[in-house]
Amino acid sequence: MVAGAEVCHQSIPVVLDAAPYRCGIQKIEEIAVTAAAAVAVAGVPTSPSPVFRGGGLEVVAVDVSRSGLDVGAPDAIPDATLDKPVLQFVPVIRSGSFSDIGCRSIMEDEHICIDDLSSHLGSMVRCPKPSAFYGVFDGHGGPEAASYLREHAMRFFFEDSGFPQANEADDVFLEGVESSMRKGFLDADLALADECTVSTSSGSTVLTALVFGRHLLVANAGDCRAVLCRKGEAVEMSQDHRPGYEAERERVMVAGGFIDDGYLNGVLSVTRALGDWDMKFPMGLPSPLIAEPEFQQAVLTEDDEFLIIGCDGIWDVMSSQHAVGVVRRGLRRHDNPEQGARDLVMEALRLRTIDNLTVIVVCFSSDRDYSTPQPLHQQTQQQRPRLRCCSLSAEALCNLKSLLEENARD
Repeated sequence: MVAGAEVCHQSIPVVLDAAPYRCGIQKIEEIAVTAAAAVAVAGVPTSPSPVFRGGGLEVVAVDVSRSGLDVGAPDAIPDATLDKPVLQFVPVIRSGSFSDIGCRSIMEDEHICIDDLSSHLGSMVRCPKPSAFYGVFDGHGGPEAASYLREHAMRFFFEDSGFPQANEADDVFLEGVESSMRKGFLDADLALADECTVSTSSGSTVLTALVFGRHLLVANAGDCRAVLCRKGEAVEMSQDHRPGYEAERERVMVAGGFIDDGYLNGVLSVTRALGDWDMKFPMGLPSPLIAEPEFQQAVLTEDDEFLIIGCDGIWDVMSSQHAVGVVRRGLRRHDNPEQGARDLVMEALRLRTIDNLTVIVVCFSSDRDYSTPQPLHQQTQQQRPRLRCCSLSAEALCNLKSLLEENARD
């Protein structure tokens, strides 16, 4: 070879009869693409890219000599992702709600939306941020029980429940939250027994949702439901406590109750509720109807788009996935959680629900893209890196010619 930098960057046309060399074409193309990819990753500036053709042979030229890389050594290619810190998802919380009396003569539903729980509680409770609290109270036998629970919810669940104090949502804190929420449910149930303004035949199902940092905690007693939308898929965060649920049916039987035509003791369509003291055994005795909540937790990620909390009037006429689809399509148009809650209530009315309706929609991002995900093959095409064409040095071209000639002789 002739020494000197000038020669290394000169474009040298190579004209070959490709017919004898076809066996080596694929290998050469692979070498050229690998070299181009290495140069593209390294970000090395390159000269214009000649393409050599000869009887059907087309080779992309790559100036490997200028890259300073050993193409045969993958370890020499820097991995830019190694230096990037892994950032944890932190939800940006915003919510909206909507209620409608439906076909009923009276409204028995109540609800609470607090997007910034820490500020709402002030110095009374120290908790991780961001923090939020939501609750739906679906009354029956009159509106008194649900109204009472809504009015005194903060006292039962935070002020008098021994709510834990912490700056981080670790396991100890979350266990303490479950314990305090359980105490709040049971204390509220006992208070209804002593409240003279609430009839013993009035009761309410209750579902609460708490967000602390990336942690979502749902407590449920009754047939309200919480559904998380994760990349467009419905993830149920609560279990409906109805006589048709096998675990509840067995518990009712053990406690001395019975199921008649889908109703607890032939009267009530749920197996857990606060109040309804005319159906409960004296305090301290196990009862078929209980106020004990069940809990579910989730760690939120960027895949979690929003949470739906709704009373049973919603779920009587649609599935969880249907509800997620309705809200998601609405958010795609207007990005307004309050309007999304209204969209879901209107859909339930269209499907002829006969109950009161209450919906809360909690979004976990301020700039979420709710568009339908692209098919996987399209995503792969978009993610495939574009390779830059570079020039081959004179030495590389000579090596290429020698390799082709050797393949032709073989």
